[in-house]
Amino acid sequence: MKKILTLLFFGTFLCQAQDKIKFSYDPLTGNQIVRELCLGCQTGKQTNETKEIEATTQEDLLKFSPEDVISYYPNPVKEELYLKWELTNETFVKSIQVTGINGQILKLYENKKNSNSQNIPFQDYPTGVYIVSLSYNNGDQKTIKIIKQ
Repeated sequence: MKKILTLLFFGTFLCQAQDKIKFSYDPLTGNQIVRELCLGCQTGKQTNETKEIEATTQEDLLKFSPEDVISYYPNPVKEELYLKWELTNETFVKSIQVTGINGQILKLYENKKNSNSQNIPFQDYPTGVYIVSLSYNNGDQKTIKIIKQ
């Protein structure tokens, strides 16, 4: 009887252990940077409710590089990726391509000459890493790594 009670006690404790580990991610690359054990945290089931975004501010948008005119939000993404770029002299985004990590092209958005933003839905894609490539009319190309949670 003692063995059964001990097994039940440790089984219950181990089942709740995952709720006590918290992770932090680098917003630019999506890499895990901190893993910590939180013994004083509340335990319980997490809900899969989607947080509504009222308005995306300029501070929310991540830049490819500090001098770049292209920004994106959020990374890691759960449902939808928001891309925004500035139209410059004679240079514009010709197409946007979403590629799986295995190289398979999942979605292609073309004829972006007169627009300066694009929402890319990710809710139908499985969890993983994706590459988003922006092709310019002058032949240049920029890519970002997006993590889908």
